[in-house]
Amino acid sequence: MMKSINAEQLFRRNILDAKPYSSARSEYTASNGVFLDANENTTVTSKENRYPDPLQTELKIKIADWRNIDVENVFIGNGSDEPIDLLVRATCNPGLDNILICPPTYGIYEVAAQINDVAVKRVLLQADFQLDVAAVLAAIDGNTKLIFICSPNNPTGNLLRKEDVVSLLNEFQGLVIVDEAYIDFATEQSWLTALSEYQNLVVLQTFSKAWALAAARVGMAFADQSVIGILNKIKPPYNVSQRSQEAAVAVFTKKAEVRTAVAEILKERAELANELQQFGFVRRVFPSDANFILVQVDDALQLYEFLLAKNIIIRNRSQQPLCENCLRITVGNAGENQILLNVLKQFQS
Repeated sequence: MMKSINAEQLFRRNILDAKPYSSARSEYTASNGVFLDANENTTVTSKENRYPDPLQTELKIKIADWRNIDVENVFIGNGSDEPIDLLVRATCNPGLDNILICPPTYGIYEVAAQINDVAVKRVLLQADFQLDVAAVLAAIDGNTKLIFICSPNNPTGNLLRKEDVVSLLNEFQGLVIVDEAYIDFATEQSWLTALSEYQNLVVLQTFSKAWALAAARVGMAFADQSVIGILNKIKPPYNVSQRSQEAAVAVFTKKAEVRTAVAEILKERAELANELQQFGFVRRVFPSDANFILVQVDDALQLYEFLLAKNIIIRNRSQQPLCENCLRITVGNAGENQILLNVLKQFQS
């Protein structure tokens, strides 16, 4: 039996009552005809002078087939940051409701809440970077609408325990959003397989990482069609450009190349992690299920600035909870990783 949601309690009343904007391309969806409906510049004949499909139909069909789910369960956004913001706006009454996050984690969840005047509850991950389920459940209240978790987590790189996420899905009456931006680099199955069991589950994915389309800004939210319907209702009419839609559609002809690229990244990740452990200033290299590695060093700021002076740019995550003196290093290609290692040898000497 599916764990269901109460839409009347979850979504804001004004959102439920709102009438969505009807764009020209949503009223007439055929591709042939003399289009004099959208006030476009008709003196130019190109794909760019026409508005794109507001619901990204072709791309959604590709994604649904790829992920073996129904098209109605797919939302396409301007990166996965857009559905994050839309979920906050759809559910949280400003100045009244709240979301819950588990630092250290992706910073956009908190930014989206702050922009929308929504309070943020924070329950730290445990020392092993896993969820403290009891503390999370104790922290939620009647105004907690969303729990954001990232798995594999950013910046720590680890998958969160499945049984812990299941506990939240079963006990929490709001939406549990599992951000899977890095799932293509992990060994475990996506949470997409659980969509039919939990109406309160939202899964976020992106074309920015394994699919190498960071510049195109194409993200995905997967959820029950009642949730997807709300997101489609409140999104901007043309939130994903024509070029971005085409770039994402085209990548499906390159699945073999993507698999090869992911395999190469995983190989480089293992080799880089092993090499990093050899340096005396490295205290710990954390296990990773993503395309980056979190490394604890003696003095993160000193090393960060040394690398920056050598034009090697990484992220200093030391200000995040549980990440004292930690640096996050993206797994580069073989040449980039070797340059990094050579400079680290200079630092050690």
